[in-house]
Amino acid sequence: MKIKRALYLTHRWLGVVLCLFMAMWFLSGVVMMYVGYPKLTNHERLSALPLLTGSDCCVSLPEALAAAKGIGASVSGSAIANTSPRAARLTSVAGAPRYVFTFEGNQRVAVDAQSGKRIERVSAPDAVASARAFMPNTQAEYVGVVTEDAWTHSAALKPYRPLHHIQMHDAAGTTLYVASNTGEVVRDASRLERNWNWLGAWIHWLYPFRGGALDAAWHDIVVYTSIVGTVLAIIGMVVGVWRWRFSGQYKTGSRSPYREGWMRWHHIVGLVFGVLTVTFIFSGLMSMNPFKVLDSGAPKLDQRAGASTRWQASAFSVDTHDAIKRFAATDFKPVELEWRVVDGKGYVLALDALARSRLLAANSTEPAAEPFARFEMGMLQSMVTRWFPNNKVTEATVLTEYDTYYYSREAHTMSGGSSKPLPVLRVKFDDANATWLHLDPYTGATLNQLDSHRRVGRWLFAFLHSFDWLPLLNNRPVWDFWMILISIGGFVTSFTGIVIGWRRLRQKVAST
Repeated sequence: MKIKRALYLTHRWLGVVLCLFMAMWFLSGVVMMYVGYPKLTNHERLSALPLLTGSDCCVSLPEALAAAKGIGASVSGSAIANTSPRAARLTSVAGAPRYVFTFEGNQRVAVDAQSGKRIERVSAPDAVASARAFMPNTQAEYVGVVTEDAWTHSAALKPYRPLHHIQMHDAAGTTLYVASNTGEVVRDASRLERNWNWLGAWIHWLYPFRGGALDAAWHDIVVYTSIVGTVLAIIGMVVGVWRWRFSGQYKTGSRSPYREGWMRWHHIVGLVFGVLTVTFIFSGLMSMNPFKVLDSGAPKLDQRAGASTRWQASAFSVDTHDAIKRFAATDFKPVELEWRVVDGKGYVLALDALARSRLLAANSTEPAAEPFARFEMGMLQSMVTRWFPNNKVTEATVLTEYDTYYYSREAHTMSGGSSKPLPVLRVKFDDANATWLHLDPYTGATLNQLDSHRRVGRWLFAFLHSFDWLPLLNNRPVWDFWMILISIGGFVTSFTGIVIGWRRLRQKVAST
């Protein structure tokens, strides 16, 4: 009896503290089903860029790289003079071509592709010009510089901070954020996204704790709140089952001992939706990878790949002008170029405004090389097999449709917005971590590295939290109905707990 009494009291007082959080999580989760946290997808970014043409472009890649490193000049970034970039691309900023290099530590350095001068500072007028080019014929109002605000908490924006904040006067009330080092637009947030997100992701991810005195503790706040919430829900299930009469009835004729409405609803709805409430809170905890439980310690792919994917200037000898002309000759209209090393060889990857791609071998020994659509699957398999010299390939499959471990979500969702092309090559290895790789034949990139820990995490988070299961995702609105039903059940359980807790607190205060 002492154990039961302890569990009753624990559930009661944990509920007083946490039911408000849990109610907000369920309500905000429904909002996030339809309006996600603001992000600028690659498709949106590319669709706003002008065509790259040979008539106004460009200094050569080696010249631009030398300028980026500060060779021959006294610049603040001279510390990178003896390093090689991790990535390089040619894009457009404010309608003009611009090289952007990524160095170690995700440091971004931009170079004007027409003058060959390194961009040392993106001024407010420059940022406004970039915003106007992104949204032509739209008035732009400069707001100021922010390091981080309510709509820019994403870690992906860290390399571009601080950000220029610009308000566009379009019908959607779009807010744009421009990188202070490259001048690129890196985030857009419409009025609808901003307004709904106060009830959506901003609450769901406990963002009120971000950006202030508690910012450093935000991760721990989310983790420990989720742990306590999971414990609360489990104890509630145990107590609810104890109090329910599976055989026989109470004097009232009910199987629940509670006559009063709020207590009765909390008991019955909690029993019906209790398991789903537990899994929802627990899976939210798993999204934070608490205590690194989903990390296997497996080597990162760049460690395995070594020089086969390491960026090196010597791999690229095709002139930028020539590359643009070769793509144009095949009626492919690039808006951005990227220089990539795949299997130790250099390639120029071109992207158009619809995010379609073409590849061009960048080696001078192939002067007549023409753009091609994608790498051969056999070449990709041979490449990654060399990354695992002591292990065997247990399975190599060309996926032509999505499946349990490789699928796409809507752009506004947390896992949506990134490229999930088809077909892709999946290669499985017999290493200690049972590694799976998905390779994109259109770019030569490894899309993800799934070891046994990450595959378990896919079920503990993506499935339990948002039911990322193709039979449901492919049958809307069945998925919507199911998710909303769960959320209503969890919200009612939590809200009745709020009322009960508030009344309990009032009684305690009145009796003192």
